[in-house]
Amino acid sequence: MKIISLIPARGGSKGIKNKNLTEIEGKSLVGHSITHSLQSTLIQRTFLSSDSDAIIQEGLKYGAEVPFVRPAELAADHVLDIPVFEHLLAYLKATENYIPDIVVHLRPTAPYRDPQWIDAAIQLLIDHPAADSVRSVSEPSQHPYRVFSIDEQGFLDPIMKHEHPQPYLLRRQDLPKMYFYNCVIDVTRAETITAQHSMTGTKIYPYVMHPDDVIDIDTPLDLAFARYYLSEKLKK
Repeated sequence: MKIISLIPARGGSKGIKNKNLTEIEGKSLVGHSITHSLQSTLIQRTFLSSDSDAIIQEGLKYGAEVPFVRPAELAADHVLDIPVFEHLLAYLKATENYIPDIVVHLRPTAPYRDPQWIDAAIQLLIDHPAADSVRSVSEPSQHPYRVFSIDEQGFLDPIMKHEHPQPYLLRRQDLPKMYFYNCVIDVTRAETITAQHSMTGTKIYPYVMHPDDVIDIDTPLDLAFARYYLSEKLKK
């Protein structure tokens, strides 16, 4: 099977300035994700998509293929993942007649990944032909049964009341297993992207990760935690 990865890394970042070039343990976030991809035994080609010259140079330094500068209309704040992935697949088909079977999405915001996790997630998709994609998930730190919205009258409204009349009163050991999408590893069939115009499709298989292994950097606090966590990991 033809298996590629794509690291999308646009230049604009508002929460953390130049986030994708921010360094942790001497390596940029972009560099970490490229390294993870290159260390996978199943990924054959590693691509970077960016509108930033500085990020492109960083990607080339770490060994990614950067066949184009991402168009400005695909680098705005509101742009979702799907057009960025469709753009790469269309480019590869038009310029090389290259059509991959599987596309792995590795976000620079996740600087901690064991390459064996990537291979395991890819293998799950290969072993489950009915699945459109695989997504890494973890058990949430705050269980959805104890989550509320606030209704129009200002009262707490349990979001899982359709499952239990008072879900927030259940004992911890009685809460059902639930999982959240942790954004560490996404594995998708190329035809899910091109035919369904979706990054997931309708049949998503889980790759379950331990919550302690999940880092997803969005805020300065996330970045501070990631720096501490990875520095401690390297001491062991």
